[in-house]
Amino acid sequence: MGPEQFDAAATVLRDAPVVAIACHVNPDADALGSMLGLAHHLVARGTRVICAFPGPPASAPRWAKELPGLDLLVDPQDFPAQPDVMVTCDCAAFDRLGELGQASRAARELIWIDHHRSNDGLGTIRLVDPVASSTCELVAGLIDAIGGEMTDASAICLYAGLITDTGRFQYEAATPDTLRLAARLRERPFDHARLSQILYEDNRAAYLDVLSVAMGRAQLDETADLVWTYVLWSDLERANVGPADVDDLIDVLRTAREADAAALIKQQRDGRFKVSVRSRGAHDLSAVAAAFGGGGHRLAAGYTSDAGPAETVAKLRAALLGETASP
Repeated sequence: MGPEQFDAAATVLRDAPVVAIACHVNPDADALGSMLGLAHHLVARGTRVICAFPGPPASAPRWAKELPGLDLLVDPQDFPAQPDVMVTCDCAAFDRLGELGQASRAARELIWIDHHRSNDGLGTIRLVDPVASSTCELVAGLIDAIGGEMTDASAICLYAGLITDTGRFQYEAATPDTLRLAARLRERPFDHARLSQILYEDNRAAYLDVLSVAMGRAQLDETADLVWTYVLWSDLERANVGPADVDDLIDVLRTAREADAAALIKQQRDGRFKVSVRSRGAHDLSAVAAAFGGGGHRLAAGYTSDAGPAETVAKLRAALLGETASP
């Protein structure tokens, strides 16, 4: 991807009086941060901006209150059905837009911004770079192309996505350019320590109960180079926590040095299981996840399974061993 795509997107956004922006369902900090970071820059230029993600704004994660701009969010039903200009942020696959997918198909101009290798999205203008550390890093480049001074509000939103998608700058995607961008954003007057705390160190005590249960179930499969565990919906109900509250369990699981790959198999309200997988470097998990209808990055990916934990991990094990595994 070259500068011409940034220039093309910047030209469209500079001239648009109204811009609709969407990110993926169950947004993480990169999705929400990139959407709001771009929105603040456009609002400062006098553009009317409408933002949404699938599901009601009330379902935004707790840490989202640290990011300015939640007042820009509308219910999906209030999102323009046929936007003249629409931007998508951090959507690796079209179906991640949920009910907002129809608007993206109807948009006259669709700017698709993402950094997932498995991206299958649309877009009349595609800013898709799997080498980028985060969608927030791409949005920062787009803001530079649009021109004008970056606002403090944009800076904190982009910083949130930058630190989370790089694992606080420990993942291989954190390049010197990524760190230079982080330093530039940190020059703005926001409380980065408070932001990090709310993102990484703000669990309810009930989280520890689920952590205890999940780690008690953890199993090491040395043949498949895999450590894995699972969480049932009943575990979440008993502790009165939501699925998003236990996403960080994978970061505890992956610390086991005996396995390259780690998998957290987490049941959702509908009974299906969300599978999050991480690698220390020996496996291409984007390819593994794609085999089961998911996607992501080489070292971090995910997909959804209709089977229970035992069958799900058996198929994952087969995929990691290079055997034939049907989704």
